[in-house]
Amino acid sequence: MLTCPEPAENPVLWPGGAKREEDGQLSFAGQKVTELAQRFGTPSYLFDLDDFAARAKTIASAMAEEFWEGYGFSGANVYYAGKAFLCTALGEAITKAGMGIDTASLGELTVALNPAMGADPQKIGLHGNNKSRECLRLALRSGIGRIIVDSLNEIDLLQSLSESENTTPPVMVRVTTGVHAGGHSFIATAHEDQKFGLSLASGAALEAVEKIIAAPNLKLVGLHSHIGSQIKDLASFQVAAERLLAFRAQVQRLGEAVPEVDLGGGLAISYQGEEVPTASEYARSLAASVKKACEQAGTDIPHISIEPGRWLAGPVCVSLYQVGTVKDVQLEDGSIRKYVSVDGGMSDNIRPALYDAGYVATLASRVSDAPAASCRVVGMHCESGDILVPEIALPADIRAGDLLVIPATGAYGRAMASNYNLVPRPGVVGLSRKASPRYIVARETVDDLLRLDIGAVGLSQ
Repeated sequence: MLTCPEPAENPVLWPGGAKREEDGQLSFAGQKVTELAQRFGTPSYLFDLDDFAARAKTIASAMAEEFWEGYGFSGANVYYAGKAFLCTALGEAITKAGMGIDTASLGELTVALNPAMGADPQKIGLHGNNKSRECLRLALRSGIGRIIVDSLNEIDLLQSLSESENTTPPVMVRVTTGVHAGGHSFIATAHEDQKFGLSLASGAALEAVEKIIAAPNLKLVGLHSHIGSQIKDLASFQVAAERLLAFRAQVQRLGEAVPEVDLGGGLAISYQGEEVPTASEYARSLAASVKKACEQAGTDIPHISIEPGRWLAGPVCVSLYQVGTVKDVQLEDGSIRKYVSVDGGMSDNIRPALYDAGYVATLASRVSDAPAASCRVVGMHCESGDILVPEIALPADIRAGDLLVIPATGAYGRAMASNYNLVPRPGVVGLSRKASPRYIVARETVDDLLRLDIGAVGLSQ
């Protein structure tokens, strides 16, 4: 039966400030869960800002070290993939680490450009397989550092808009390398039969490059590849790098310089206590692959960039719930499973229902001497598939009012949250040993939902 490791047993699963206190409570950045629940309510996302800053510095430093010019490289940059979770409170950590921000929508781009973020527009990128005109215009007028094109049609649209705005934006081509990687087919993004990128095998990627070269208002600055998410096998990144750099050599033989190659994101984190690659191992593996591929292709080594999101935001945040109904259900084999219902569910963490993503949970407000029981942690939504943790060992005396914590929910928890069943989305509480806990994204209320409800419009008259 699956159990949840304690912070002292498996630190990689938990935010850096996580601890089991002497009174049995979990605390985060020195704040006990009962106090946080009383002040901010449940469910809540508890986001350790200190740990986020530390992880940003760690991966930026690892890439800078492995791709140091003194080793024969051309340097490297890290772009935080804002799709994982983005708000202005993260800006200080991102900019202090020297990182950029990768965006994929008008909303993400607008937040990244907010002066409160402190981000240099030249360090902002824009992704998307179906970018709107409004989004592209904002990118052009703001002078962001790179627009990653995803289709041949987009090149025509971008050329037209750039001409009307009298600008020449830096453009990268998203290349589908054919490398299939990731924990679920929906998060593997470089196989041929999917919506992202331009195929290397079919020739679409080369056609896109030639089209950009011919466009008077577009400037080709690089090639991009993203092969998937939650990738534990570093060999997948190596193969993708080799294919992309071989393609770069082909483009350069056309007489076009390609100064940068972006190898995307996708580095895995621990969700249930499993071992995953470190930032140093990842950066070292990429550097070795890039050097080997460029030697084989007979080319110079380009500037390298990556786009981690989950690796930065995932482990620094936990979800805090209060237990409501606890129900014993007899299974067909005669055994008993406890259904432990919490006051959130698939509206604040859709990943288990969407991807079969695995999590663990632990009793956070106390410790118990009761024997372990087979439990299923479920949400409060009107769906039988509203299951957060299918099977986990929890104390048999778990009861209404207890607090549960699910770790590693910082990536895609709040970002993919919904108002299903008209449930307001939880707030994100920023924690730091340097300051008092505070909302960095406010909790929604029913009034917020009603504000968007137009009311009767007289259609039945």
